[in-house]
Amino acid sequence: MYVVTGAGPVGYTVAEQLAEQGHQVRVLTRSGSGPDHPLVERLQVDASDREQLSQAITGAGAVFHCIHASAYRATTWAAELPQAEQVVMDAAEAAGAVVVFPESLYSYSEPDRIMTETSPREAAGGKRGIRVQLLRAREAHPANTVSVVAGDFFGPRVKMAHAGERMVPLVLSGKPIQAIGSADQPHSFTYVPDLAAAMIVAAQKPELWNSVLHGPTGSPMTQREVAAAYAGAAGVATPKVSAVPGWVLRVAGIFSTEMRELAELLYQFERPFVMDSSESQRLLGLEPTPLAEAAAATVAWWRGAARQAI
Repeated sequence: MYVVTGAGPVGYTVAEQLAEQGHQVRVLTRSGSGPDHPLVERLQVDASDREQLSQAITGAGAVFHCIHASAYRATTWAAELPQAEQVVMDAAEAAGAVVVFPESLYSYSEPDRIMTETSPREAAGGKRGIRVQLLRAREAHPANTVSVVAGDFFGPRVKMAHAGERMVPLVLSGKPIQAIGSADQPHSFTYVPDLAAAMIVAAQKPELWNSVLHGPTGSPMTQREVAAAYAGAAGVATPKVSAVPGWVLRVAGIFSTEMRELAELLYQFERPFVMDSSESQRLLGLEPTPLAEAAAATVAWWRGAARQAI
């Protein structure tokens, strides 16, 4: 039996893939949400509550911890994430389960170079520094863990992302897109089903535990190229794509906390921001989904979501 905490795009997809492979899955969320599948048990559990979590993961072979902070702010991350991860690692150690974490590229301290599994992860300050602290805490904890790094998400159920609601609905409605930083710098985008597949395989290979892996990620793309891929998949005209310069967001950050938090990560879109997942692909025996297939699945999900909203 496997446990998944959270039913956002990553947690939902992990649970869905596990069930499709024939595994019993227990999804823990505060709302009781998750995939509707005969092999999926959906429980209303606060995964940050030590007692509730310990009871819910009894008998699990792995815990996929896919819950994030309640707000995209460094102060919120610092207040919520370390404690939540401590709780899940403590419970997993007692249960004899490995914990698999989805991870970001924020911790990499030399992002101007192609980021590999062995690149330094020593970034300091803000949200980047918090990710470093989380990785160090996982390494120090006696529980077995695996961290699977992804670039910016795209795919079905991915809404709050640069290649999600800021792009796909606009492509489908024929509206222009405003990218941030630059529309023409190469950037690594990871298809969420590929990340989920990597997390599942990593959980099943003890020789890969207590390491940092990279989820299968295709060639870097500019934001303009991502928009064009969506348009091609949708059979619509390629939209006009412009960019909001970084200085605009930085000035706006003086007055807006939301803009300030976004501006902190502008370096990822003003310059090339590229990860290499080839070594992890070799270890996991996985390859990234071809872009045309991934874009088609993403567009199909958004069209379905739009129909359900009518």
